[in-house]
Amino acid sequence: MIARIWHGRTKIKDYEDYTEFMRKKALPDYRETEGFIKLIFLRSIIENVGHFKLITFWENFEVIKNFAGEDFEKAKYYPEDKKFLLEFEEKVIHYEVFAELG
Repeated sequence: MIARIWHGRTKIKDYEDYTEFMRKKALPDYRETEGFIKLIFLRSIIENVGHFKLITFWENFEVIKNFAGEDFEKAKYYPEDKKFLLEFEEKVIHYEVFAELG
């Protein structure tokens, strides 16, 4: 299993709106992608900035391409992200999951 980790930042005034956008648009997009296993969506406010961390879990690198395209290390953004995010990190980080406890 592969973990794909993305980070984004918003202004405080956009914190709740971006959370709602992610719930309505991004989360269903992940769920409907073949090879998707699960996700963890984290958020916090640090020094008056909203931080979002999205950890998605996939069967393997090949199925990540079903979501992200051939250049699967490139971060995927939605057109609506332009009105919320302070920056657009170019790459995501991938980790092989070698152990999991529940």
